[in-house]
Amino acid sequence: MNIYVGNLSLETTEDELRREFRAFGEVLSVTIMNDKYIGSGQPRGYGYVEMASKSEGATAIANIEGKKLRNRVVTVVEALPLSNKSGIAIPDIGNNRSNRRRERKYQMI
Repeated sequence: MNIYVGNLSLETTEDELRREFRAFGEVLSVTIMNDKYIGSGQPRGYGYVEMASKSEGATAIANIEGKKLRNRVVTVVEALPLSNKSGIAIPDIGNNRSNRRRERKYQMI
C-alpha cells in the first residue's frame, strides 16, 4: 500500500518517517519529495511511504493521521495510483490542433 504523508517539516528525514511507520508493519520504501529537478534539492514538505500490506497501511494511517511530527500536524492518506491499473483504456486525444479539429468534426456528425 502506498501512503501519502503531507505537511512534513522541511527537516524531517526519510529515516524518521520510516521509524514512525515501522511501528505498524513492514515498510518497503520511504521517499520525501524534493526540488531536485530545478536544482535546489530542497524538501517539498510531503512524501510517500510504501507498506507491505494494505492492512498494515490502514493501521498506520489510522494511527499517524493528525499526529505531530517535528511540531507539525501531518496529513496521512492512501495515495492515489500513479497509473490506471484497472485495464481500462483512457483515450489520449493529444494537444495538437489537427487532432482537435478532427475530434470536432467527428463530434458534429
